[in-house]
Amino acid sequence: MIRAVAILTALGALATEAQAVECRDFEHDKNRYTLCEVDTTQEDLRLFLRDDKAMPIGQFSAINTRLPDGQSLAFAMNAGMYHADRSPVGLYVENGKSEGRLLTGASKGNFGLLPNGVFCVEDTRARVIETLAFKKSRPNCTYASQSGPMLVIDGKLHPRFLPDSTSRYLRNGVGTNSDGTRAVFAISNNPVTFHEFGRLFRDELKLPNALYFDGKVSRLHAPELNRSDAGFWLGPIVGVVAPN
Repeated sequence: MIRAVAILTALGALATEAQAVECRDFEHDKNRYTLCEVDTTQEDLRLFLRDDKAMPIGQFSAINTRLPDGQSLAFAMNAGMYHADRSPVGLYVENGKSEGRLLTGASKGNFGLLPNGVFCVEDTRARVIETLAFKKSRPNCTYASQSGPMLVIDGKLHPRFLPDSTSRYLRNGVGTNSDGTRAVFAISNNPVTFHEFGRLFRDELKLPNALYFDGKVSRLHAPELNRSDAGFWLGPIVGVVAPN
């Protein structure tokens, strides 16, 4: 009996470990999304951009081939805007090393639609931080990716989002809770407006801060759902590394 209990306990621990990320399909306000939720206190959340020859990695499959035996991506998605050479627009930090610089001024395109923000991964938490607040506090991010616009800022939608907008695209982004222990990554499965996407994070997920990653190139890797989007070569990629 004792041995049976020990086996069941071990199997339960393995099941918990294997469930590194919870991904699910979800509907909000007649729009379809896929959500992947990460416990940042437990999971190995990283950003990826270049290989050991400083070349952009670009695809989820290429990250998997570079990971040590016994590890793979439990989840991944594109994580910020990039130039034609796939270098990041704005600040990018990977394993403590910075590439690019923090951009604080307004500019053309979604990135420069202020306020924008930074997704910052620290030791046991991950936070979405508005850019000027990030500049002031300078958190010690092991990984970071600047993008824009912010979707939700301290519980409020971006002031430029219009309820009657007709600009619809596939979109992806991330929201975090107040203490940084919960990060929810979302991708729309049909074209949505910024206003609709922001309300997903604010009203349904109850997350006080959320950041837009991109639209046209939005891609998701979610093995739990038998999904791994191919297509455009990507710049920054966020993912959770877990045992196979």
